[in-house]
Amino acid sequence: MSSEVVIRPSIDEIKSLMRVERLPHIWCPSCGIGIVAKAYVEAVLRSGKPVDKHVLVSGIGCSSRMPGYIKLDGYHVIHGRAIPFAVGMKTVKPELEVTVFAGDGDLITIGGNHFIHAIRRNDDVNVIMINNYTYGMTGGQYGGTTPPGSRTLTSPYGHIEGSFNMPLFVASLGAPFVARWTALHYRQIVDTILEMFKVDGFAFLEVVTPCIIYTDMNRMDAVSFMKMFRDRVVIDHNADLRDVALSVDPDSKIVVGKFVSRESESFQTKYRRLMEKVMGDGSG
Repeated sequence: MSSEVVIRPSIDEIKSLMRVERLPHIWCPSCGIGIVAKAYVEAVLRSGKPVDKHVLVSGIGCSSRMPGYIKLDGYHVIHGRAIPFAVGMKTVKPELEVTVFAGDGDLITIGGNHFIHAIRRNDDVNVIMINNYTYGMTGGQYGGTTPPGSRTLTSPYGHIEGSFNMPLFVASLGAPFVARWTALHYRQIVDTILEMFKVDGFAFLEVVTPCIIYTDMNRMDAVSFMKMFRDRVVIDHNADLRDVALSVDPDSKIVVGKFVSRESESFQTKYRRLMEKVMGDGSG
């Protein structure tokens, strides 16, 4: 075990990066999005990089309201388009630490084409997907990560489509960093985001926190919600990703961990080297 002493930010330091004048927030009681927001702020404060070099980008949805509560440069763009905006910013301003916050509906169902090509290029952005299994802000419609069998506004008799197994999907596309935690795993989320900041390439974190209003977790209180995670979670960093799909079955396990961590040069690094070569030999 490491003997390193971790000095965590104080409450006042956390508050210094929160837009406290906008509180109380709009997220529902028991929702895990606020937990992820605080984890991200702690990671920023511990990263060693000036806060003015951190940028938040989000699309549309419950979790995409994150820039409205965190006191950093933030951009709230149109539905499904957070990744291309973030990629453009990182390519032009490589010194920035650019993080995308998005829900599963925004990121995968609406913006899926941008998502897969950012992984194909290995763009140097951090992508944190809050997986609440549904379109929460617009009333509870099913989306690309809604587990089969779920009852939603648009599948009242049970969802009959398949769903994306996100760790398998992202890893199969070649992303150099892939992890999953739940809203219960605050410290692991912080540590994972700190690792993502160091990745030269596409770093992906899925945080599982089902909507407690519009999904089968219907109106579960905070204590029951966390107990559900405690009872169902299995930490397995070496899991076979074919077996980590999420299920609506209350007896199923939620497999979490840091699944992929490898070196792979990003598009932005290659692009800068190419531009230096072109400008250097005058062939441009």
